[in-house]
Amino acid sequence: MLRVFLILLLFILPLSACAVQPQGQSEPPSAALASYYPELKYQEMSPTPVSGIYEVVIESGDVLYFVPASGHMFLGDLWTADGQNLTQENKSRRMSSKVNLFPLEKAIKIGDGPHQVIEVTDPDCPFCRHGSDYFAGRDDVTRYVFLFPLEELHPHAAAKARFILAADDPEQAYEDVFSGKYDSQPVPDAPDDGRLQLFREIAHKAGVTGTPHFWIDGQHVTGYNPQQFDALLNQ
Repeated sequence: MLRVFLILLLFILPLSACAVQPQGQSEPPSAALASYYPELKYQEMSPTPVSGIYEVVIESGDVLYFVPASGHMFLGDLWTADGQNLTQENKSRRMSSKVNLFPLEKAIKIGDGPHQVIEVTDPDCPFCRHGSDYFAGRDDVTRYVFLFPLEELHPHAAAKARFILAADDPEQAYEDVFSGKYDSQPVPDAPDDGRLQLFREIAHKAGVTGTPHFWIDGQHVTGYNPQQFDALLNQ
C-alpha cells in the first residue's frame, strides 16, 4: 500500500495543475487518462460495473480507479453489496494468467501428486513457512518451488536460498531451512549457480513484489490462505 501512495505522489499529485476537461466533453476513457495524467504508465484499463468508473492497472500491477468525466483518481477495493471483492478477483485473474512464465524444470520439485502447485517463497517469511507446512501435509500435490528472498526484510534469506539451490539434495535442504534449522546458525557457504537471479527475474516479470504467492492448478492465491487452498485442491 505504501508503494502505491509513493507512486501517486511521484506521478499523479504533481499533475494536479493539468487543465480540467470541460464539462460535457466526450472522449475515449484512455484519451482522458492520458490528458489528465500524461506521465502515468499503465498496463491496461477496463470498465467496472460502476458506470463512469474505470479500473487502471499500473506498471507495478497495482490497481487505481479513474473517472474520465471529472479526472478523479482513487485507490481502494471495489466491493459488491453481497461482499464480493471485485478488485481482488481481477488481480487474481491477471496473476493466474501468468502461470506459464514459470519454467518448472528450473524449480525445486517436491512430491508427485496430481495437483500442480507453484510456490514463490522466501525462506525466512513466516507465512511462506506456514504454506510450506500446509503442502508438506498433503500427498496429492507436486510442488514447484521458486525462491524469492526479500532481503530488505530478511537479510539472511538470500544465503539460505543459495544454500538450498546448491545442495546435493535440494528438497532436504529446503525442508531443513524452512523448518528453522538454520535460524540460529549460519548456513554453509554455497556457490551461486545463477538460478536465484533467474527466479528473481521471473517473479518480477510475473508482478510478484512480496511473498508468498501460489498457483494451484493454474489458479493464483496470494498469501497463506488454507481455506482457499482447500477449496482449490478439493474441487
